Amino acid sequence: MTPDKISQLFSIRCLGKGETVSTFDCGDEDLNDFILHEAAGYRQAHLAVTYVIESKDSRRVVGFFSLANDRLLISYFDILSEFKPSRRKPPADEKQLKSYPAVKICRLGIDWTAKGLALETFILDFVKSYFAFDNVTGCRFITVDANPDDTSFYRQNGFVPLSSDAVPGHPTPLYFDLAVIDD
Repeated sequence: MTPDKISQLFSIRCLGKGETVSTFDCGDEDLNDFILHEAAGYRQAHLAVTYVIESKDSRRVVGFFSLANDRLLISYFDILSEFKPSRRKPPADEKQLKSYPAVKICRLGIDWTAKGLALETFILDFVKSYFAFDNVTGCRFITVDANPDDTSFYRQNGFVPLSSDAVPGHPTPLYFDLAVIDD
């Protein structure tokens, strides 16, 4: 489904404080449990904010994602030499950073009734745009710890492994550099 068609049929909104979702099933019990029982508590504790994707006609939640603050230490980068302090000399007026601000996609789930509609890519494009153009706090990267089955999806959407030392069967830390779309 095209992004324009998705925008016509679905909307994204922040889940309100104390608001819960009554039905959702993406086939992953941990994700289901989070959106059905834990998302409101995470928001109340200021740990993560959850956004839902709803059908515009029925207001049924067909997807969600949670975001939290993150940072990437310079020492995390073993691939990108441009971020290594020892490999580049900053201009005189640039502060030498030890870490970069980031936002983490903590959870992302699509209800089984909406599988195959490309909502996952729509969500990633939304988050990229949100932080590249409406960035009110300063955020250079989007991070995610991708499950092994999802790593190729994130890579197809421009995310890069944070390290060359991926451990088979474990989540892979990935990042997206917002500077590539910040124009």
